[in-house]
Amino acid sequence: MNRDQIRGASRHLKGRAQSAVGGLTGDPARQVRGAVNQVAGGAQYAYGRARDRAEDLAEDGRHLAEAARKRADHLIDDGRDRARDVRRRGEAYGRRAIRTLDGNRTNTLLGLAALAFAAGWLVRRTR
Repeated sequence: MNRDQIRGASRHLKGRAQSAVGGLTGDPARQVRGAVNQVAGGAQYAYGRARDRAEDLAEDGRHLAEAARKRADHLIDDGRDRARDVRRRGEAYGRRAIRTLDGNRTNTLLGLAALAFAAGWLVRRTR
């Protein structure tokens, strides 16, 4: 409960009391002032409640933004770790492929020649 809610509630009660006293004493001016205070107090109380709710929503928004930031940081770190792992594996596979090709140069050249022949035969217009 904030200051506006407390002041609004007290002004509303003061207005009710004024209206009641004005009714008992037969003073219409006091009754009108009491009604005005009741309405003004109710409005001030409603404003205080709305302000309270807005502050709560803003706080919730700050918490959600912080949770989203932490989650995003975690996902970015995971992505970096996976990228490093994939890069290491790719480098290892590439080194292994180069070692295999270097160890089997004759077979590699024969394979490349066969691929070149097959590609040439496939793109030739007349077969």
